[in-house]
Amino acid sequence: MRAVVTRVSSASVSIAGNTVGAIEKGYLVLLGVGPSDTEAVADKLAEKICNLRVFEDENGKMNLNLEQVGGSLLVVSQFTLYADTSSRRPGFTGAAKPDLAVPLYERFMETCRARGFQVEHGEFGADMQVASVNDGPVTILFEL
Repeated sequence: MRAVVTRVSSASVSIAGNTVGAIEKGYLVLLGVGPSDTEAVADKLAEKICNLRVFEDENGKMNLNLEQVGGSLLVVSQFTLYADTSSRRPGFTGAAKPDLAVPLYERFMETCRARGFQVEHGEFGADMQVASVNDGPVTILFEL
């Protein structure tokens, strides 16, 4: 799995002009699933992201995690994280097919919810418009 995690002060995802998910302080997670990913990988990635300490403490140090700041997650499926960029027109055969990717995308979100977090999301495979107010900016790349 691959994820691009951005610390945000707000983020939203819309489909056909309708907002389907929105958060205030938290993480915008662009999540890609690869063909060899498993439920264990989804659980491990969720754990790593939920415990990521990139919020500032009283001394201005990135020392607080999502729980400590009362943050939420907005998770957007992003098969393009598996783009093959060896030519000018990227190929996406390295991304998992929907029959594997959808359950693992949902598993990732459920693992975050089970930890007590509000999780908003887009719609797998939809044409989505994502808006965010990046905080910092702080953006972290994960690959498991």
